[in-house]
Amino acid sequence: MPHGRLAAGADSQAFARPVEITATGTAKTTIKAAEGEAATPQLLHVEMYGGTATDYPFDRHHMEAGFTATTGGTAVPVGVVFTDADPFFVLHPEATTASTGTVVLEAKITRSRSTFILAWFMIAAMWALALALAVLGAAEVLYRKREGLVWPSLGWMAATIFALIGMRNAAPGSPPIGSLIDYVAFFWAEGIIAASLTCTVLSGIRTEHQQRREREAAADGQ
Repeated sequence: MPHGRLAAGADSQAFARPVEITATGTAKTTIKAAEGEAATPQLLHVEMYGGTATDYPFDRHHMEAGFTATTGGTAVPVGVVFTDADPFFVLHPEATTASTGTVVLEAKITRSRSTFILAWFMIAAMWALALALAVLGAAEVLYRKREGLVWPSLGWMAATIFALIGMRNAAPGSPPIGSLIDYVAFFWAEGIIAASLTCTVLSGIRTEHQQRREREAAADGQ
């Protein structure tokens, strides 16, 4: 946006003189505006550094981008106005430094509040589904009551394994496999469900065989 003598008029987006704006991120981006024209917005890619994505959702990163502008080969003052509109990350500007006509924007990047809350909810849901409210408790009941092979319960337990996979893959921001959320909840939940299902099946098979032998013995006795 032009200001002062660079603007073609009051509140005008057109430049009074040809201006070349250079933005530096992972690559250099050049924006050129001819006299009487407005600058065309362009996408600037920047690199995140200083953090590990597998720390999700507690990962912290940093970024920086530089901006310069010239007209007729002469540097002109540059000001940066920053607005954060990313739904998955929050960018916290830390400093802007000027050196030889360059303005550098430095920012810290963290997960957004909604992402953080949803990730915690998913962790709690995985543990609740695997332990306190569902599979492990159901497996214990079936084992103690010697119910045999209760197919609806076994089908539900098996479906829970794949349901957790779908839940984990729906985590906002698509965290890579092996992230903190996996070690805190997902791997444990999957292991507990698989172990509970296996123990329930083995116990059910043993109970079914025992009940069959009892029925055969009763039939022979008659």
